[in-house]
Amino acid sequence: MHTQVGIIGAGPAGLLLGQLLHLKGIDSVILERRDHEYVIDRVRAGVLEQFTADLMTQLGVGERLRREGLRHDDVYLSFGGKRHLIPLAELTGGKGIYVYGQNEVVKDLMDARIATGRPLHYNVSDVSVRDIDTANPKIRYRHNGSEQELSCDFIAGCDGFHGICRPALGDSVKFYDKTYPFGWLGILAEAAPSSDALVYTYHERGFALFSMRSQKITRLYFQVPPEEDIANWSDDAIWEEMLKRMTTSDGWKPNVGPILNKNVTAMRSFVAEPMNAGRLFLAGDAAHIVPPTGAKGLNLAAADVLLLGKALAAYYATGKADRLEHYSCEALQRVWKSQRFSWWMTQTLHRFPEENPFDDKRQLADLDYIAGSKAAMTSLAENYVGLPIDITF
Repeated sequence: MHTQVGIIGAGPAGLLLGQLLHLKGIDSVILERRDHEYVIDRVRAGVLEQFTADLMTQLGVGERLRREGLRHDDVYLSFGGKRHLIPLAELTGGKGIYVYGQNEVVKDLMDARIATGRPLHYNVSDVSVRDIDTANPKIRYRHNGSEQELSCDFIAGCDGFHGICRPALGDSVKFYDKTYPFGWLGILAEAAPSSDALVYTYHERGFALFSMRSQKITRLYFQVPPEEDIANWSDDAIWEEMLKRMTTSDGWKPNVGPILNKNVTAMRSFVAEPMNAGRLFLAGDAAHIVPPTGAKGLNLAAADVLLLGKALAAYYATGKADRLEHYSCEALQRVWKSQRFSWWMTQTLHRFPEENPFDDKRQLADLDYIAGSKAAMTSLAENYVGLPIDITF
């Protein structure tokens, strides 16, 4: 079997790429090792940059997002017991963010893929890639009990941090890695959001974040040690800690409700450079991981896909590979800027184990400066809503 682009991974990156290529008349086959229920049910990112929302609309998969997603034009920084408004849209010429869960994005993209009639195979196993330095790279895998080989013009590795594609790039790739000395305990709760915007909290007990998924579901996090066992946290203990960190002097606090899901996630920064070798190209978490503080993970994947999709479309339109040759360099410029912002947000809002009272005072002064400086707020807002990118393709 042959296809123009073989896509490994049916998360947001793989599905977005498949949709973009379809609209350009380029054939693809998407392979996913999990079943579709698992892919949908993964509780992941929930904040979309303005560009990601606009891209989904342009790709024909943004109708439900525009109808059901929660647009926010502001965000709060909370410290010293007070919330401070950062007017994102006002500072960025009308740009905002959309709260719309990754699982909802995946549902929309799966429906769009099915509508195209192009192949999307779940529950594949024993996936491997070979001949990536030739004009005919191949993907071997097992599906429905039989061995399969898919020959391709190009392979897109959209299979996440633990996938097989990044190791297949070989020794020419350099890895940049940073592990943080804390993780996030996150919950989904059946409780109506008590704020009209996200609230990022710096507290002496550690970072906390108020977010939401819908008008009935709240998403909340707080900082814990990276090795924390979720089994040690009862629902009552979670709410007690959440309220200690988030309650402000004016009486604001999250609404409490039944916890639907809870987990602990370790935090790291990671970049693979370059993001391709031969005719194998990485996109999304396969190439880079960011701490979730800056809400960049899914949005970076969308930017990768846009750049890679444009490069592949240019190749099939002209026969020239120059845009593909520049894909990694162009993508990494945005990746490193997003890494910088995510690191900055993380170190500004979290308590580090080695900190002393001086560090606490310094961080509070930093936050006070941001809240009182239009220039500082604008810098935060520009990065948070997403740096400029051309979404035409």
